[in-house]
Amino acid sequence: MSYAVHKTKSDRVADAVIYTILTIACLSTLFPLYFVFIESITPYKELIRNGGFVLFPEQVTLQAYKAIFGSKLVPDALKVSVIVTVIGTFLSLLVTTCLAYPLSKKEVPGGRVILLSIVFTMLFNGGIVPTYLVVKGMGMINTIWSLIIPTLVSPFYMFIMRTYFVNFPVEVEESARVDGCGDLRTLFQIVIPLSMPIFVTIGLFYGVIQWNSYFNAILYLSERSLYPIQVILRNMIVTSSVSQELNTNPSVIQTLPPDTIRMATVVVTTLPLLAIYPFIQKYFIKGMLVGSIKG
Repeated sequence: MSYAVHKTKSDRVADAVIYTILTIACLSTLFPLYFVFIESITPYKELIRNGGFVLFPEQVTLQAYKAIFGSKLVPDALKVSVIVTVIGTFLSLLVTTCLAYPLSKKEVPGGRVILLSIVFTMLFNGGIVPTYLVVKGMGMINTIWSLIIPTLVSPFYMFIMRTYFVNFPVEVEESARVDGCGDLRTLFQIVIPLSMPIFVTIGLFYGVIQWNSYFNAILYLSERSLYPIQVILRNMIVTSSVSQELNTNPSVIQTLPPDTIRMATVVVTTLPLLAIYPFIQKYFIKGMLVGSIKG
């Protein structure tokens, strides 16, 4: 049986106000991205003629993208960022899962002590110098592992995943054990497939952290061939000569203002995350545990 919902005039006014506020908030969020993209494809003369602000360009040019991809530095930096993000996200999810799942069980001996130790790390840390000495002592200087291992596990995300596992239906795990599954098989073949929403969510958080990270690269890397794309973008912002940072012929980009090349680099840096998000959006709004328990 279906019921028709009749809205009063005040309800319609309230809906109009809410939608208006949400639309303005959405536009205010998207406009900076749009402005960056437009400036990266607008010819320099048109930018100068319009005072550096163009909403709808009359002409479109891809010279800025040709300039940054004409340099070997940017493509190599993108490869490093992709490798670090993929490997780092996978290892972070693996270690976080192997830590959160046992700690979600009350019968694990010493679980409370371990949890308190993890909470302690959220409040206090050794600092930059001790961390650098540890990374150096492990021989990870000038390797991509220095970008992955020091930030492998986030205590905050571990507690989020642990809370999810605490609320995981016990009946599902008991059914798996009745069928002869051990702890590892229960985790990897039963719990994880039924917990994809939390894994995709935490994985996205880890991926964004790895992709946007540049401070560790500045600390632990001195070889430019290992720089991720964020370090290249950071150097473009703090360096007055973009052509020197790209290590390319200045005549190639002499007709382009530095800001245009910076904007194009921002677009290239942001686009991968924007392209991936629509494919994982469904996991944020639909849980896969629905219907997993019948009775």
